[in-house]
Amino acid sequence: MSLRVVFMGTPQFSVPVLSEILAAGHEVVAVYSQPPRPAGRGMAETRSAVHEHAAASDLDVLTPRSLRGEAEQAAFRAHAADVAVVVAYGLILPKPVLEAPRRGCLNLHASSLPRWRGAAPIQRAIMAGDTETAVMVMRMEEGLDTGPVCLAERVPIGADTTAGELHDMLSERGASLMIRALAALSRDSLTCTPQAADGVTYAAKIDKAETRIDFRRSAAEVHNHIRGLSPFPGVWLEAAPAGGKPERVKVLRATPVAASGPAGTVLDDRLTVACGVGAVRLIEVQRAGKKPVRTEELLRGFVVPAGSVIG
Repeated sequence: MSLRVVFMGTPQFSVPVLSEILAAGHEVVAVYSQPPRPAGRGMAETRSAVHEHAAASDLDVLTPRSLRGEAEQAAFRAHAADVAVVVAYGLILPKPVLEAPRRGCLNLHASSLPRWRGAAPIQRAIMAGDTETAVMVMRMEEGLDTGPVCLAERVPIGADTTAGELHDMLSERGASLMIRALAALSRDSLTCTPQAADGVTYAAKIDKAETRIDFRRSAAEVHNHIRGLSPFPGVWLEAAPAGGKPERVKVLRATPVAASGPAGTVLDDRLTVACGVGAVRLIEVQRAGKKPVRTEELLRGFVVPAGSVIG
C-alpha cells in the first residue's frame, strides 16, 4: 500500500533514503530541508544534498528556518501526510508537527540507541573506539532520539574504518531498513520497543576545537580520533618541512605502530609520530588547497626529518 510521505532531511546521508522511498512507490507530498547556506571558496548560497536531489525529482521543497510558528505548522498539516520520515534533518520538530501525520513520524538514526543519541553518532562511535554500531528506525517523540525502536540492523566497525566509510554503509542499510518499516506501517504491523533506560550517551556536534591532533594521547586514541573525523572535517597538525615554515596538514588515515619517543616527535623517514603511549604512522595526508595523497608522496617535496616535533 502506498503512503503519503513528508520527507525531512538535509545531508548526503539522507539522499539514499529519499531515493528508496520514491522507488518503492510511495507518494512524497513534500520535502523539508535546511535552507541554502554559504559554502565553498566563493561562499555562494548552496542548496543541501537533499534539496538538490528532491528538486531533480520534481518534488516540492520547503526550507523553513523553524517549525515553531503557527503558519509553518498549518502548512505542515495541510500536506495531509500518512507519515513523516526524518533523516538527519537538523531542526527540532515541535509537538504539533509530530502529531500532524496520521501514522506519526519515523526517524532513521545511525547508532545503537540509547548509545549516541544526538548530532554526531557516527563520529563519536569511532572516536570512542566502539567496535559495533547500528542503524535504527524509531518512532519520534519530543525527547532527543528517545523514541521506541521499531527496526534495527547492527553493523561492525572495523579497526581502520573511517567515519566516511561507516557513513556510506549506514546510509545504504538505513534506506533499506526504512522501506521495510514503511511496508510494515502500511500493513499496521510495525511494532516498536521502548529504549533501555541504561547506557544512554550523547553524541555532541563536532566542535572545531576538537580537530587538532593531540599526540600526548595514546596511539589508540589518536588513531580513533583521526579515523573518526575522516574525511570531514578532518584532523590536523602543524609541520614544517626542512628549511620551511610550519603549515597545517590534514591527516586522513594513520595506523598504530610499536614505537616510542617523546610525544609529537617524528621517529623516522615515514612520518611515524610518537604519542603519549606508542606511536602512529601517518598514511594519508592533505596539505591546504591540495588533494589527499599518500604520505610517501607528500615526503617527496615536503621532507619532515626524524627528530622534528610536530603537533
